[in-house]
Amino acid sequence: MRKISALLLSMLLLMGLVGSATSAQASPSATEGDILARLKAIPGLKVIAERPTNPGFRYFLLSYRQPVDHRHPERGSFDQRFTLLHKAVDRPMVLYTSGYNLNDLPTFRSEPAQLIDGNQIAVEQRFFTPSRPEPADWRKLNIWQAATDHHRLVKALKKIYSKKWISTGASKGGMTSVYHSRFYPQDVDGVVAYVAPNDVDNKEDSAYDRFFKTVGTDPQCRQRLKDLAAESLRRRPAMLAKFEAAAAEQALTFSNLKTPDRAFEASVLDLEWGFWQYALQSECANVPDPKTVTTDDLYTFVDQIAGFSFYSDQGLAPYIPYYYQAGTQLGWPYPKFENLRGLAKYPGLYQPRSFVPAELKMNFDSSVMRDVDRWVRNDGRHLMFLYGANDPWGAEPFRLGRGTKDSYWYEVAGLNHNGRLIGFLPQDERTKATAALQRWAGVSGQQQARTLTSTFDTYDELQANRPPL
Repeated sequence: MRKISALLLSMLLLMGLVGSATSAQASPSATEGDILARLKAIPGLKVIAERPTNPGFRYFLLSYRQPVDHRHPERGSFDQRFTLLHKAVDRPMVLYTSGYNLNDLPTFRSEPAQLIDGNQIAVEQRFFTPSRPEPADWRKLNIWQAATDHHRLVKALKKIYSKKWISTGASKGGMTSVYHSRFYPQDVDGVVAYVAPNDVDNKEDSAYDRFFKTVGTDPQCRQRLKDLAAESLRRRPAMLAKFEAAAAEQALTFSNLKTPDRAFEASVLDLEWGFWQYALQSECANVPDPKTVTTDDLYTFVDQIAGFSFYSDQGLAPYIPYYYQAGTQLGWPYPKFENLRGLAKYPGLYQPRSFVPAELKMNFDSSVMRDVDRWVRNDGRHLMFLYGANDPWGAEPFRLGRGTKDSYWYEVAGLNHNGRLIGFLPQDERTKATAALQRWAGVSGQQQARTLTSTFDTYDELQANRPPL
């Protein structure tokens, strides 16, 4: 959930399969009428395009007019993009909250949508371009306003899709699905949140330090990553020279972080985190020895994991809304980086304020995440949380409480920041989780496809696009 890394970028090749999808489309049944006409009849909804997708489905790129301020709808509006993967009006609907920009990918179907054989909408988060008001009043970027976006969209589409609704998302999208249900618990019949952090006390981050001391089963790998980060800062002059040359060649600028040196250090601080977030422990075999690695190989390794260009203005631009939310409501992790004492030059660098343009004012409200956490523990119902045991974002997870009803919490050993975890659960847990999801969706007892074999059913947005939190 932190940043785009070059590691495993070959996953992006999956997106090349979109063009091979058949143009066949499901014929609407006599009872549902033409879905395109019904969509166009919804006030405020615009059909931008219909694209080819897999047999049995129709795929639409759409937008829905939303108030900038739901408490004062007369003060302007903006168009929020979303996609619809339509199967049939008599099937349940999955609301996939991205938390970020929208992927216009006609063959993407989330794991819950596949397990219940349902329809799916995927929604772009407010203030992520182009779903951004102009001019943008950033004070209106908060979890209540975003949840109300989803509430209005659900209400509008339930005129067509009246069966059960399931909300899901991964990473920040998983957080977003929980926040939506916190404010509008009657909108959906169940929530499946993948790898969703829950930073209840933003000042208490010792969980992350404990995580990095114990993650995985290879102490040598853990230590090598710590030592490589330290070695990168020891070789700062040579490493920075390579970075500055690459930045000049790519015309990168650094108005947010002020200097390439600060951007370089931020990337090094990300090294350990970025590896465990997306690399499996089997990739420890590719971690170089800090004592013998050449500077060229060290630079390449850090760049593959952390992506030196990310903290340029150009790299940060798509994620400013995330960092703004982290600095005002969501909170952020701040490990102690004991391995870098005496080497790191910029105390306080590793926080959202460093990554957001100075003209955007941010005041952190510590009460917001505590409120959500209380709701989950005391009043949450039909919630399912799934985490990878090797994912640093799971160091501070959501937890169920005595008041949480008919809800489930799972952790998958050996996996990390992954948006498809039900399929990796042990058989007994997988059966239980699938049964709960299908019961919430009103499809219990129906024969559903449970084998994730095709691109249509195995594409993981987190792995392919590697978004930050």
